[in-house]
Amino acid sequence: MSVRKQTFIQGAMILLAAGLVNRLLGFVPRIALPRLIGAEGVGLIQLVFPFLIVMLTVITGGLPLAVAKMVAEADSRGRNGESRKVLRIAMSIALSLGLIAAAVCLALADWISSRIMTDPRVHTAFLAIIPVMPLVAASSVWRGYFQGKQNMIPPAISQTVETIVRIVLTLLLAYLLLPFGIEAAAAGAMLGTGAGELAGLLVLWVQVRRERARPDETPRDGQLPAVEAAATRKLSRSLIGLALPVTGSRMIGSLSYLLESILTTRSLVLAGLTAAAATTQYGALQGMAIPLILLPGTLTFSLATSLVPSLSEAAAVNDWAAIQKRLHQSMRLAVVTGAPFVALMTLFADPLCAILYGDASVGSMLGWLAPVAVFLYMQSPLQAALQALNRPGTALFNTFVGAMVKLVLIIQLASRPELGIKGAVIAISVNMALVTLLHWISVARLTGFRLLPSDFLKVGAAMTVMGAVALWVWNRNLLPGRVWDLSAASAISIVVYLVLLVAMKLIDRHDVARVPILGRLFR
Repeated sequence: MSVRKQTFIQGAMILLAAGLVNRLLGFVPRIALPRLIGAEGVGLIQLVFPFLIVMLTVITGGLPLAVAKMVAEADSRGRNGESRKVLRIAMSIALSLGLIAAAVCLALADWISSRIMTDPRVHTAFLAIIPVMPLVAASSVWRGYFQGKQNMIPPAISQTVETIVRIVLTLLLAYLLLPFGIEAAAAGAMLGTGAGELAGLLVLWVQVRRERARPDETPRDGQLPAVEAAATRKLSRSLIGLALPVTGSRMIGSLSYLLESILTTRSLVLAGLTAAAATTQYGALQGMAIPLILLPGTLTFSLATSLVPSLSEAAAVNDWAAIQKRLHQSMRLAVVTGAPFVALMTLFADPLCAILYGDASVGSMLGWLAPVAVFLYMQSPLQAALQALNRPGTALFNTFVGAMVKLVLIIQLASRPELGIKGAVIAISVNMALVTLLHWISVARLTGFRLLPSDFLKVGAAMTVMGAVALWVWNRNLLPGRVWDLSAASAISIVVYLVLLVAMKLIDRHDVARVPILGRLFR
């Protein structure tokens, strides 16, 4: 019995549903944790996370994408045994790196806490986060395996379970340990993160056990041990060769994030702000405005995850028509689904931030970022396409160029008194647009892919009409309270937007029919 594979759109929609739930749930600790342990406790956590991100990038990097690609290619050729061998090799690599990294961090915990992070109070929280490293290493490989099998249900369930457990235990442990001090509360929050990762890993483990219980459908070829060893070495080299460029690309992003935080705050001080004010403004940018524009990116992440095995399978058999079709589907969906969020965040930036964070001043940052966010939503599918088409080095170069331009612009613009934090916002916006355009040019040269200008014009027209409807509803003040007015304006305008998409044939019943569960009504 073979594993049931979802179509490209079904796989993307399954991950989309899980991603939306997780992103929405993710706002719970973002709002509740500061009220529970205060800005000081959150600050201790934020000192730990950047270092953890860098370590996880080193450990996992591009390994999940490499696994997904190689498993998809093996399955397209009917080599189920090779898929399982890829899984075993990747798991050995990931666990080895995860355990080594954990041991090094444990041995150097005092030095890292006092020297690199500059605040020795993070020591307890840092120790609490170390077990996460091997857990993430194992779960990332299993997720890549199921994505390569184009069975997105196990990763989606695992992701949702991990999020729920992490949120509950992060808040619970922080609350229970708060009487022992702010350092203990921060460590409790970190323990909650580790518990969430363990829960998600257990879900994947159960599904992998079921997978192993199925008979291997690949005929045994009776290879000699020497031939088997040579094949294993070849697969290992292929895995590492695919994973390293992606790891480099993500490492550029992780290090760029660290440098961005340092350069932005120092530039703001040069612009005349105090160090405390600079930290506050950068915190508002990274902790409030940017998470909002990332929320619609759940779909593009889902598209990117589904796109790698889908394109890899098509490329393995030189099916360029399927490659063109998948690229067009993913890019059109990225633009169509991101556009209404861009319109609403641009028009209602101030009231949205006032409602969510109790701080309308963050709205100015969101208002600057939102119009450019559509580039960000297109970026993930394009980068996934380069990976699937064996051009991860191109994606690495494009990301590096964007990061360098961003850091230079931060230094040049954020240090100007007349710009300040807006200079950093401009730099981040330029980075989004530049990297996306470079990816687009690279993909177009490889595949001849083109997105019709008429699609953009239609989406732009639909956005304009929905924006006008949203403003009309908002200005009527029909409901008691601004929260209800904003909800009504958003809901009504999105309905209008969807109707316009159908009328202009940007989506049709066949698109909806591909969506799991809902699609049954349109078949």
